[in-house]
Amino acid sequence: MKIILSKSNDTYSVYVPKKDLEESVVDIAPEGGFGGTFTLANGWQLYIEPMDEEPRLPKTLDAKKL
Repeated sequence: MKIILSKSNDTYSVYVPKKDLEESVVDIAPEGGFGGTFTLANGWQLYIEPMDEEPRLPKTLDAKKL
């Protein structure tokens, strides 16, 4: 699914356009430089393919719901 990842004051948030849902990221299980499993405030877990470094945010990314 397509998501928009953004960052404000060292806090990440995810917007899911298809669900009109915006949630804060409460935990990140990193894999490599940037990416891995992101846990949202509503309990969802999203997997973002690892990247060498954090991209410029906000950015549209592909994520898998776990």
